[in-house]
Amino acid sequence: MFVLACAVQIVANTTVTWLDVQRNHLGFAWWEVASWEFSSNLVWLALVPVMLAALARWPLHWGLLRRNLPRHVAASLAVSAVHVLAMVLMRKAIYASQGYTYDFGPVWVGWPYEALKDVRSYALIIGVVLGYNLLLWRLQGEASLLQPADDPPSPPPEPEPEPEIAERFLVRKLGKEFLLPASEIEWVQACGNYVNLHRRGHDYPLRSTLAAIEKRLDARFVRVHRSWVVNLALVDAIEPTEAGDATVRMKDGAAVPCSRTYLDGLRQRLR
Repeated sequence: MFVLACAVQIVANTTVTWLDVQRNHLGFAWWEVASWEFSSNLVWLALVPVMLAALARWPLHWGLLRRNLPRHVAASLAVSAVHVLAMVLMRKAIYASQGYTYDFGPVWVGWPYEALKDVRSYALIIGVVLGYNLLLWRLQGEASLLQPADDPPSPPPEPEPEPEIAERFLVRKLGKEFLLPASEIEWVQACGNYVNLHRRGHDYPLRSTLAAIEKRLDARFVRVHRSWVVNLALVDAIEPTEAGDATVRMKDGAAVPCSRTYLDGLRQRLR
């Protein structure tokens, strides 16, 4: 998607700028105009994985906005600095190949001008990713705990009993409902105000905390990280890391992090 967007922008912006150059009788060649757009968009394309990593590290969930939004503002300025530096170096190389010299001008004038545009571009890219994730989330369905169909819920007795083990979850997807057996869930991952129930490459969000849903799962599930619970029946191997943590390798090849806090307990459960 981003490759296509950058390609379209290179062609469109180069065409518009070249028409403006001809209309205003400016002394630029067509290859100069093309090099401006090509260098800028190519660097942006290379920086997309960096922005995705920043979004994964500092998610913009509602409860985390106050903490993570300033981090993204700082990240956008850092991305802008890298964008401008790489863009200028590419343009200098292109101009040199044509026997010319590219002059960016004073940095204290050029970079603030570029930064204003770059911060906007950073926000646009992050917004596109968030919108795509929201659309994907809606398309993949949302899970909920099954409730008794006939009897209305009664007040909990004193003392409150232990939560019942959930054997199935109800998943609503594109207007349809189906049952998700708990035994087929490969892992559960905390994600803001939700937990994601992962099965066969799909994540089904459930509004709950990881601690609460852990009490509703049977003994085959074990906590391996503050944000992860795995299905022991689907664990293939434990791969220790040099830092003292480990990676839990699932039978489908997926990797789940395991912190040292839970590593010994996981090994005991697998024996």
